[in-house]
Amino acid sequence: MSGGPTIVGQGLAGTCVAWHLWWRGEPFSLVDRGEGGASRVAAGLINPVTGKNFEPSWRIGEFLPEALAFYRRVEVELGVTLWHPMTVLRLAGTEKEWAKISSKLGENKVRPWIGEVVTPPAGWAGAVGVTGGGRVDTKRFTDASREFFRGHGRYRDGDGTGKDVKIFCEGAAGLIAGKYGPHRSAKGEILTVRAEGWDEARIRVGGGGWLVPIGGKLFRAGATYEWDELDERPTAKGRKFVEKIVRRLGGEHFTVADHVAGIRPILRRSEPLIGPLGDGNWMFNGLGSKGSLYAPAVAERLVVWMLDGIPCERDLDFTRFRA
Repeated sequence: MSGGPTIVGQGLAGTCVAWHLWWRGEPFSLVDRGEGGASRVAAGLINPVTGKNFEPSWRIGEFLPEALAFYRRVEVELGVTLWHPMTVLRLAGTEKEWAKISSKLGENKVRPWIGEVVTPPAGWAGAVGVTGGGRVDTKRFTDASREFFRGHGRYRDGDGTGKDVKIFCEGAAGLIAGKYGPHRSAKGEILTVRAEGWDEARIRVGGGGWLVPIGGKLFRAGATYEWDELDERPTAKGRKFVEKIVRRLGGEHFTVADHVAGIRPILRRSEPLIGPLGDGNWMFNGLGSKGSLYAPAVAERLVVWMLDGIPCERDLDFTRFRA
C-alpha cells in the first residue's frame, strides 16, 4: 500500500475517509464519477430523537460529539461554515401521538435531549423542543473538500480502475449493483422553497416530514420514500407529496426554488457498515438517511482498522453482517 489506497466515491463516506487519512499524513487518492449521489442533495439534518416512537438515534451519544468535532476541524481547514445548530421542534399531529411523545420525555435516554414543551402551532396537538440538533451543509462539505483535495493532487474524476487497494464508498450505486447482497435503498425527493415570515430559527419535524431553514428565507423540505424506482429523477408525484409536507409544517404561501432526488444507501435501517472485502479492498456503505451524523466517526474507525489493525465494533462490522 506504498502509494496509498484509492477512495472510490466522494459522497459523505468517501470525503470523511479522505479527511481522516489526510490528518494522519497518509497517501491516498480520491476518485468520483461526478454523477450526483445522495450526499450532494441531502438536507444534512441531524435530529437526536426521531421516529414514531420518539427514540434517540442509534448510538447518538457517542457519534454526535465525534461528528461535531470533525466538522469543526474541517471548517478550520476549509474556512467555511458547515454545521448550523438549531433546536428541532417536534410536532405531534394527534392527541395519541402527543401522549406517546409525552410519556417518553422523562426517560433517561430521552431526557438529555429535551428542551421545553411549548404551545403547539395551530392544527397540532403538541410540541416539544429537541436540543443538540441542526443541519450539516453537505453540498458545501463535499464540494469544498473536493476542491481542497484536488488542489493537493489527491482528487481526480474517474471510476477507480487500477490495481491499488480500494476503499469503496459508492453509496447507493454500489448497493444497486449488488456488490454487498440484498439492500433496502430508497429514493427520496426534496424541495427547496422560499417563504416570507416563516420561523428560520428552528427545524420542524412532524406529520411524516421535516422543514429545515437554510438561510435567506429558504427552506429544505422532505421527503418521499420510494423503493422500486431507484433513480435520481424528480417526479410530479414526489413534488406534490412534499408540497403537502411544506403546507403542513410551514404554511400555504411559498414558491418552489428547487426539486431534487437522491437514493438513500441502506443495508439495514440507517446504520452504516465497514470492513474488508476479502480481496484486499474495503467497503463503507449503508449510511441511509443519517450520513451527516454517522459518517465522520465511522470513517475514522475504518481508517484505524486499515492502518492500525484494530477492528471496529461488532455492530459496524460488515464481515459479521454478511456472515
